[in-house]
Amino acid sequence: EAMLEDIRRERRRRRRGEEKEGDAAKTEVTEGTEGEEKNKYQKKKERLKALFDDDYDGNEDEAKHFADLQLEADAQTRLNNEFFADEAYRERYEGYRPGQYVRVTLTEMPCELIECFDPHFPLIVGGVASLEGQMGLLQTRTKRHRWYPKILKNQDPIVVSLGWRRFQTRPVYSIQDHNMRQRMLKYTPEHMHCHATFYGPLAPPNTTFIATQGATDKKTSSFRIVATGVVLGLDKTIDVVKKLKLTGTPYKIFKNTAFLKGMFTSVLEVSKFEGAMIKTVSGIRGQVKRALAAPAGAFRASFEDKVRMSDIVFLRCWVSVEIPKFYTPVINLLNVDKIWSGMRTVGELRRAKGESIPVNKDSLYKEIERKAKLFKPLRVSKSLQKTLPFKTKPKVDNKRKKALYMTTRAVVSEPGEKRLTSLMQQLLTAQKDSDSKKWEKKKKDNAKFLAEKAVIEGKRGEKAKERRKTFYQKNAKRDHMDD
Repeated sequence: EAMLEDIRRERRRRRRGEEKEGDAAKTEVTEGTEGEEKNKYQKKKERLKALFDDDYDGNEDEAKHFADLQLEADAQTRLNNEFFADEAYRERYEGYRPGQYVRVTLTEMPCELIECFDPHFPLIVGGVASLEGQMGLLQTRTKRHRWYPKILKNQDPIVVSLGWRRFQTRPVYSIQDHNMRQRMLKYTPEHMHCHATFYGPLAPPNTTFIATQGATDKKTSSFRIVATGVVLGLDKTIDVVKKLKLTGTPYKIFKNTAFLKGMFTSVLEVSKFEGAMIKTVSGIRGQVKRALAAPAGAFRASFEDKVRMSDIVFLRCWVSVEIPKFYTPVINLLNVDKIWSGMRTVGELRRAKGESIPVNKDSLYKEIERKAKLFKPLRVSKSLQKTLPFKTKPKVDNKRKKALYMTTRAVVSEPGEKRLTSLMQQLLTAQKDSDSKKWEKKKKDNAKFLAEKAVIEGKRGEKAKERRKTFYQKNAKRDHMDD
């Protein structure tokens, strides 16, 4: 390469010297014929073309070098083909080439795979990492597929396709609150992601998966993929909690202290909740203090105000939910008809047995009937009324046992008064009749005006429609001519 670089450098030096000589000769020639000028330019072009060819076409030394390299590569190829003529040597040093048929020996396989083997059903052979061979709890972020018509119920079995495995499991759905608490959900949200925790073979984070309701159910008429998700982590300390409301009633009340029963069943349970906040239905707050010897589960509690025997005291707390360790691999290849049915959901079991959904009467909504409370009238003693100022004394008239004379007396009209009363009634009747006639005439005039206005608006709309039609026709012709 150094020799080739020297040769190129020498050529460039000679080219620059020849160009300088040509420029000097050009300045010296001031007169000449037209034919001499043409010959001179022709010779210059030929000289430049020769220099260009020398740079890019190469010389004999370079061509010989490339030819030697090609001969050496061909000789090495022939030697490799002769040495690897036997495929055993090639497989030993190079390995199996793509597209080559191989024989794989599988040990400790179930006998059903051989008995039910179908050569038309393809098998995919793969391997798993050492981590994926262990079992544990997986925390995933999942979302119900928007094409699946139903929402998913908590702990209903689903078939998960994760990595190389397909297995059935029972996930527990939860959502993360602002304080990082995993709160259990009865059903998956409509259009939101939620967390799903289930038991199965471990997979590295960010591994995606899909879930179906069944593995080989051919009778499914709707979309089969129920959810999609991704693995978040392999934390063994996953704690999913749900709300728990405990209720109790007081059986002995002191000033701001009360003895309660019915909330717990043993002294051990009370000791676990010492210091917990409790509250009555009426809003009086309190705290669990100490367990009592008898009855079982009774305890002493203090409140911010005196409670009543009719109050119901409740305790709001969170209890951990156990993740069911259910794992069943899909083994449809071990069946003759290639159909596998795993655990069924509660809804499928009820449909198969023809049972209806049990109804708890206490959980039904009831119409709330509140009786109007009657308050006793305010009674102020006479001795107290005497000491009160006049503006605060009750101004209530005593009920009269007999009606007054003015309310029970009979009115006897004079003949002149009767005539005046009859005249006034006649005038009022005539006035009412005149007003009703005016109102009827006004309604008719208004209806006639609205009818005329509707006719005018209809004609105006037809004219506007014709104008729009003409305008669009002209614009369409103009656009067509422009195209």
